[in-house]
Parts: sequence; C-alpha cells; structure tokens
Amino acid sequence: MSSEYAKQLGAKLRAIRTQQGLSLHGVEEKSQGRWKAVVVGSYERGDRAVTVQRLAELADFYGVPVQELLPGSTPGGAAEPPPKLVLDLERLAHVPSEKAGPLQRYAATIQSQRGDYNGKVLSIRQDDLRTLAVIYDQSPSVLTEQLISWGVLDADARRAVQHEEA
Repeated sequence: MSSEYAKQLGAKLRAIRTQQGLSLHGVEEKSQGRWKAVVVGSYERGDRAVTVQRLAELADFYGVPVQELLPGSTPGGAAEPPPKLVLDLERLAHVPSEKAGPLQRYAATIQSQRGDYNGKVLSIRQDDLRTLAVIYDQSPSVLTEQLISWGVLDADARRAVQHEEA
C-alpha cells in the first residue's frame, strides 16, 4: 500500500470516527478494548497497514459500508456525498407510540446491536430506511416525509432518499 493511499484511507477512517463523535479512546471504550486507541490512531495516520479483514471489521464497528472507508469512493463520483440519515431519538421519544412504535422498537434494536446508547441520535442506513418503509407499508420517500414532519429526521434526509432513488 502506497503511503499516500494509506494516508487517504486514514483520513477517511478519522472522518468516520469524528462524525460519530468518538475520540480514539472512545473507540477503545465503545469496543470494550477490541479496537485499541493506539492501533486505530496508527491506521488513521497511515503509519500502519490495515488488512482487508480488519478494515471490514472496523467498517462494521462504525456501521458503514467498507467502500465508504476506501479513498476515491465517493458515491457515483458525486462531488458531495448524500447526507447521512440520522434519527433524533430525543424527538422520537415524544412522538406517540401508536405512530412511532415500530420505529422506536427498530431504533432500540439497532442501539442494542451496536451497543450505542447515547440516546440523542442514531445513524441509520438506506437499507434500514427501506426496511422501515416495508414495516410502515410506505415508499421510502413517503416515510422520509413523515419522519421529517415528526421532527425525527432532518429535512436534508430528502436528498439522501432522492440520491438512492436516482
């Protein structure tokens, strides 16, 4: 692996980690020691080569597709990646359960699987939105509008759904 490529890969790793509000020590704590801060830091600086297996495991830990970590992998060659789908869990708690019950249970399941209990926000994938759309018997774009109207998703989520449907 060239040192320039390693640095670009490291920059992507750092960007994902910081987007999730994690310090290097936060990664170590959240992973219960599976990911050592010094090792992740050396990957991010490009000082240490990461195997494909470890990169896949790190992508899984961060909850992102592996290709998001690879340099030069902007979706569809777009200059600006689509916005992330981030649920506002604090607002979701105030939506009546007869409306939001399925979403609340789905979010709780994701939190449990990730061990992510910050309780404020939760990033979800396009696949999660498609699954939720099936649960709610709506198209992803209609469900997105509903979640925006509840204040659970930011209006920028429309662009993510439009990008996916394009």
